[in-house]
Amino acid sequence: MNEISDKDAFWLYDLKVETVVGDRTSVCRHIEGEGFRVEGELLVFDQPSKVSMYALAALLPLLPAKQRATDPQDWMTTDAEIACPDPNCGGRFRVTRGEKRLFHHAETTGLPDQRTTPYWRKADAQ
Repeated sequence: MNEISDKDAFWLYDLKVETVVGDRTSVCRHIEGEGFRVEGELLVFDQPSKVSMYALAALLPLLPAKQRATDPQDWMTTDAEIACPDPNCGGRFRVTRGEKRLFHHAETTGLPDQRTTPYWRKADAQ
């Protein structure tokens, strides 16, 4: 097994995803302010929030890219709202970057010869 070093470290942004209802009617169940956080690979629901599985399916492919550092001119850096996938719905989801969290390749990889203790099994993990 590899040891953890600074060379195998990478940063991911924590994300806040919240429902935004604008001037168009929301045909799906979108409640302003409901949402969740993304911490590493985890979706964290702090309160009883409900998110449509169809909306979540549209959001999920974009979240890993939003977690990573991008060029300042990249739309992934500048654009924060994702529309509900229903073309008749006015609901949107605002994705906001928060603090950066440090991860190590050896704690996140599935490659057996490069893996150490998973990050979520470390004593200080929550």
